[in-house]
Parts: sequence; C-alpha cells; structure tokens
Amino acid sequence: MPALWLLLFVGCAHCIRVHYDNTTVSSNAKQLYDFKAKYSTPIGLWTTSAGKPAEIRDTVSINSDLFSNPLHLDLTMHFDAERIPERVIYAKGTGAHGHFIVTNDVSKYTKADLFNGVGKKTPLFVRFSQGLQSLGGSDLARGLKGMAVKFYTKDGNFDIIGVQTPVYLYRDPLYFGSLVRSFKKNPKTNLIDVTSRWDFLTMVPSSLHGYLWTQSDYGVPDGYRKMDIFPVHTYELNNKHGDRYYVRFNFRTEQGLANLTSAQAAELAGRDPDYYTRDLYNAIERKDYPSWQLEMDVMSLHDIKSIDYDPFDLTRQWKRGTYRTIQIGRLVLTENPINHFRVVEHSAFNPGNLVPGIPGPVDYVFKARRLFYQHSQSHRLGINFNNIEVNEPIHALTYNRDGPPPLGKNMMDAPNYYPNSFNGPIPYVDESQPSEKLLLLQSNAIDLEPHSDFYNNVLKTEDERQRMVDNIAGSLLSVTSPVLQRVINFMHLIDPDLGKRVTLAFEIARAAARQLTAPSVKN
Repeated sequence: MPALWLLLFVGCAHCIRVHYDNTTVSSNAKQLYDFKAKYSTPIGLWTTSAGKPAEIRDTVSINSDLFSNPLHLDLTMHFDAERIPERVIYAKGTGAHGHFIVTNDVSKYTKADLFNGVGKKTPLFVRFSQGLQSLGGSDLARGLKGMAVKFYTKDGNFDIIGVQTPVYLYRDPLYFGSLVRSFKKNPKTNLIDVTSRWDFLTMVPSSLHGYLWTQSDYGVPDGYRKMDIFPVHTYELNNKHGDRYYVRFNFRTEQGLANLTSAQAAELAGRDPDYYTRDLYNAIERKDYPSWQLEMDVMSLHDIKSIDYDPFDLTRQWKRGTYRTIQIGRLVLTENPINHFRVVEHSAFNPGNLVPGIPGPVDYVFKARRLFYQHSQSHRLGINFNNIEVNEPIHALTYNRDGPPPLGKNMMDAPNYYPNSFNGPIPYVDESQPSEKLLLLQSNAIDLEPHSDFYNNVLKTEDERQRMVDNIAGSLLSVTSPVLQRVINFMHLIDPDLGKRVTLAFEIARAAARQLTAPSVKN
C-alpha cells in the first residue's frame, strides 16, 4: 500500500506545472535567466583548460582513478590557485564601462587631446571601491569611497583617482603606510582598534580635516551614483603655447548628491551589505546610465604666487574666491562588465599615467604615488599588467620584453634595446612642454583653520554638525586615555563649540553604554 501511494504521488507530481511571473526581480537577480534566454541551447562542449572535450564519465570521480581523470585534475589544481592578492586598500569594489564627452572648449588651459574638441568621445573604465573594506566587507561602512577612471586616449591611458571628499588624510607620503595600518586591525587582537586610529590622527593633526569629512554625512554616500568625486591633487596643465595652469578636477554627480545617516546605513547594511554594488549594476541594466559632470577649478601661475595658503596641500580645500570654475565635459557609464574578475579585479590604475598637456601634480604625495602604485600593480598582477585587456592602451610600442604572461605580441621581432640604428620605436619632441618646472617647498606646520572652516561653513545646518559630533563621540567610547583627552583637546582647538559638543555627546554616550552593561537588580 505505501508503494502505491508513492507511485501515485510521483505520478501527480509530474502533472503539476507551477508558473511564476515575478516582474519585481531586479536585473542582478535574473542574470542567469537572461543568459539562458540569450542561448536557447548549451553554448558548446565542456572542455579542460587545454581544450580537451570533457567525457561524461569523467564528470563523476568516485570509484575512479582520480589522477587519470584530466577534468578532475584541471578543476582542482585551478581552484587552488584562482585567487590573486587582494588590494591592501580599496579592495572591495565594482566597475563599469562608459565614455567621456567634451562639452566645453578648454584648449586655453590644456592641449590634452581627450579634453579638446567639443563633442569628442573617449572610451573609459571606472572602478568604484571602499577605502578600508576587504573583499567581503560592507559597502555601507563609514569612510572613504573611491572612484578611479581610466581614459583610453590616442596618447596613452590617462588614469585619475579620487574620493568622495575634496581633501585627503595626509600630505607627507611617509605617513601612508602608518595611516592605513592605524585604521586596520590590531596585530595582536585582529580587531579594529579605534585608539590607534585616533592616536595617529592626533599625532598628525592635518589628517583630522579629512577625517571630519568622513565622520559627517559625507562619510556614507547613498550609493556610488550619488556622490561627488575629487582627485584632491592640484594638477599642472599646459596648452599648445606652453602656458601653465593649475587645476583641481571635480566630478559632480548628475543623480543628485545624497548621503545616509548612521542609522540608515546600519539598517541597510544589515540586509544588503552590497547595496552600492547592486544599485550601480541595476541602474546600468535598466539603462538609467549614471553620469557626472567634470569641471576644474583653475588658477594661473600668477594666481598661485599671490594667495595666502598652499594650493598644493591635499589636506585643505582652495579658499573661496581665489579660483574660477570651468566645465569640461560629461562622464557616462553605459555597460556592466561581462565578467567581474576578468575586468574589475584585473583593472590597474596609476595616477602617474598622464598624457601630453597634463604634466601632473608637483606635490610630494603624487611623486610617491608614481612609484608605489606601479609597484603595487606589479606585485598584484605581474609586471605585464598593462597587457591585460582592461588595462591595455589603444597604442603602445615599448622596449619592455618578456616576464610572466600576458605578453601580447611581446613586440615580435623589433629591436629590444634603445638607442638602436635599426628602426625601433623612437621618442618625439614636445615643443609646447613648459621649459621651466615649479619647485615646491611645503611646510609641515599645523594649521587648523581648514578644519574650523569645514565645521562652520561646509556643514550648513545644526543637524549636520550634531550628526558628525555624535559619530565622533560614539567612536571614542573604547579609546583609552591619554589619547581620549588629546582628541577632546583638538576638538576644542578646532572650534570651542565643537569641543563642547563632542565632550557632552561623549558623556551622554558613555552613560548610555554603562546603563546597558550594568547588571539588572531584582526586587
């Protein structure tokens, strides 16, 4: 009798047809469905990495000679080595392809081909990322968010790298490694140590300005599409006559600038830690293409000699009224990568990748970046990382040869040394390149005026100021003395009102924390 019921059940189950038409599924959730709709039959025979067709009996390895099964060996040995080193910072991210269109004539300021000719269209790739999060981290963690752009120009790749705050956290490149380590995990406990973070910030007070930005509403944008991006360096440009100008680039979102409060970010992080990634992917798939206006704040060589502050200091903004703003063009993202690892994880950006007409920044952080970005990419991807498709320039002739793949054509049979008399690649003469170079001498003096300006003028409302104060106070609960006292002292030095507010907010937060941890008393 049980067997009969089983047969009846199986028979009925084969008769059941359930149809779901879920029109609310987002683009990312139906990616596999879309693939099947695109290919009505299997796309071909499964093969090993060497191209040998997989025989169906090799797809089951139990009760077999594992070491004679080429499919088993191919799958297992590849799996053991399918990871590349994770980026030390900005590890978690996503990206998209797009283009840049010139909308305004800026030939007065630069001869750079990609910025000349209204209507000129340049292909590009953009990678967005989270400053301190590992690959498995949360998009909604408070901190710096990055956007790196690779323009594929006829004069080579132009890479420009920015964050969502117009100021950075240090101006001496020596501090880079220590800054990152102070924000990462304690080497003994393997836990985030807020004391080390505040210790570094108060030992290098210029870094406090950028940190105030991240503790305000600007610290958690409402997705990558709704944040402005600032490359923070002051770039030198030159036109075809050799005239020099100094600019700060700004990418202004056309989606509307929007940020999240700490409470909103915490709620979103609990249900969707990939919120930024999902939002960007789905927007592009539904053809709501994200876009930014690229503008530049401009000063002449005469201007920079006449102002009362250092315009090359990454830890401060340019003072209002000392520059003019010029529109350049529009950046639009139109296509998601067909394979994330192949494109996004292999993308390699170097701010030292410049083009004629943009000699680049002269500050010391940028000079150091020329070295350590290239070294980082060589370590992570190998010395031939520029031969990976996403990094390949439109045109390249080089005397670099050999090394680990990918090699491309490896320059075939051309001479592999320079100079030579056998018609190998030759250099050109840039007659418009400025004949003089600006020698920059920077001070390490502490100036808290930019910090005060941010608190009093950039933050427009009392609510904005209070949210930043509450974020700072909450982070101080586990900070040990005397670092805690040093933080409070600096808040007072930046602005007496800020100091009073942080002190009060800290006392309230500490009392609330004690109340939560106090043992309950039974009647």
